[in-house]
Amino acid sequence: MTPRVYLDWNATAPLRPEAREAMLAAMDVVGNPSSVHAEGRAARALVEKARAQVGAALGAEGAEIIFTSGASEAAALACDGRGLVAGDIEHDAVAAWVDPSLAVDSRGQVEVRAPGRTALQLANSETGVLQDLPQGIAVCDMTQAFGKLPVAFNWLGCDMALVSAHKLGGPKGVGALVLRPGIELPARIRGGGQELGRRAGTENVTGIAGFGAATEAAQRDLALGKWAEIEHFRNILEKVIAAAAKETIFVGKDSPRLPNTTCFSTPGWKGETQVMQMDLAGFAISAGSACSSGKLRESRVLRAMGLSDAAAASAVRVSLGPETCEDDVMRFAENWLTAVSKMRARAG
Repeated sequence: MTPRVYLDWNATAPLRPEAREAMLAAMDVVGNPSSVHAEGRAARALVEKARAQVGAALGAEGAEIIFTSGASEAAALACDGRGLVAGDIEHDAVAAWVDPSLAVDSRGQVEVRAPGRTALQLANSETGVLQDLPQGIAVCDMTQAFGKLPVAFNWLGCDMALVSAHKLGGPKGVGALVLRPGIELPARIRGGGQELGRRAGTENVTGIAGFGAATEAAQRDLALGKWAEIEHFRNILEKVIAAAAKETIFVGKDSPRLPNTTCFSTPGWKGETQVMQMDLAGFAISAGSACSSGKLRESRVLRAMGLSDAAAASAVRVSLGPETCEDDVMRFAENWLTAVSKMRARAG
């Protein structure tokens, strides 16, 4: 049987071996990290080791790293009650808390007027488009960029940033909010005073340990130039598809993008249909953000960039990762082009 090919890394990355190993070891640590006895101190040491690992990889020396249940909780903690504005391309986790009134151009770039009142993603999960962040942004969503690009919180000059473990090969259900020193932020979950009083509740020691280990492994991939190789494979895929399906639109291609992401629209072929047909052929892709792709509606991200409803409804996202090889890309292109030829024959 031909093995399946996973091309939905922006939705979630497979668990890295380093994360699995760290989590298995953490499961054998008995103590509560808030306890002062030896067992508690051992659990606390795992949490603080991971905090240092994540902080170092983020370039966030001196900043507060608050562990959460994921980037969605971090977004709620950062954005709730702050009266922030954004463009209508933010992930749903941020969009739920902001006023999406900022203009977005056809390249996916947001017009920022007041950085201190703005939430802005560094990389879009659907298109891969990167923003040119001005200094002083209130909240930066680094979820998709972290681990794929050499970025640093301290360079960005923002007040707060959001990250998630499972986007870079850590476990699901763990994330972090990063705060610049001196930022006042009331807790949304109150109680025991954990996480520097910002987020009560016993820490998920196992998940946090996996997050730290995955972060270190992701940084090694960056240092070794793995994502430049991934970008090469992405570009091959786009060239092959563009040559044989000239009507296909590649969204955001004129903007800086994540090295692993391509979003393309083929008029007349519904994105949801493409996802199902490719799934049957053995390929995992998506028709948008994993948090919203189950809803049968066109992408508001693509509409904000000026695509018609028909074009937005015909878009799919293919996102590669460190385990993707050139053969995976070429096999996908071959199967996708065969399917689009059949679609044309039925339509004609």
